[in-house]
Amino acid sequence: MPDFAPSVSRLIDELKRLPGIGQKTAQRLAFFLLRVDREQALALSDAIREAKEKVRECSVCNNITDADPCHFCTSSTRNRALICVVEEATNIQSVEKTRQFNGLYHVLGGSLSPLQGIGPDQLKIKSLIERLKGGAVEEIIIATNPTAEGEATAVYLSKLIKPLGVRVTRIAMGIPVGSDLEYADEVTMLKAMEGRRDL
Repeated sequence: MPDFAPSVSRLIDELKRLPGIGQKTAQRLAFFLLRVDREQALALSDAIREAKEKVRECSVCNNITDADPCHFCTSSTRNRALICVVEEATNIQSVEKTRQFNGLYHVLGGSLSPLQGIGPDQLKIKSLIERLKGGAVEEIIIATNPTAEGEATAVYLSKLIKPLGVRVTRIAMGIPVGSDLEYADEVTMLKAMEGRRDL
């Protein structure tokens, strides 16, 4: 690695921590940030700082938000009898892009993965079960990723929820196996929601 000034090397090292950013991309980004005017570079750092200070998890659904509860949970137009369960908050946008789902959400914070030490206690499953105790929820749509971990999570949730008298459905496999919901286009996500099935 070429010898850069210590502050530039630190910037490159921090940028390399971002997903999908390797050494060369980190260097390009670092030098881009050094070339832009001071205000533009500081606007980026201020946006990062503000997001880290203001954004938190919704106390109801675990979505990322700057107002607690989030706008989905407080909306008077959302169907409270329907909850879509997703692995990560980024998956909500994929469902919302269909403009066909008007229920609520629940973010698990991942999927079951024993090899990575992620069991039911590491996910936000208890809070989901608590949400079902009021009796207002009629259907849970499990929209975990179509991976081995996502399927295992879906089956586990189904076995927990069905005895509570709530209908449990799974999105159809319109999403390619092995991919993430975050990358699904609107049509594929819509077909997956329309073709959901009972578990």
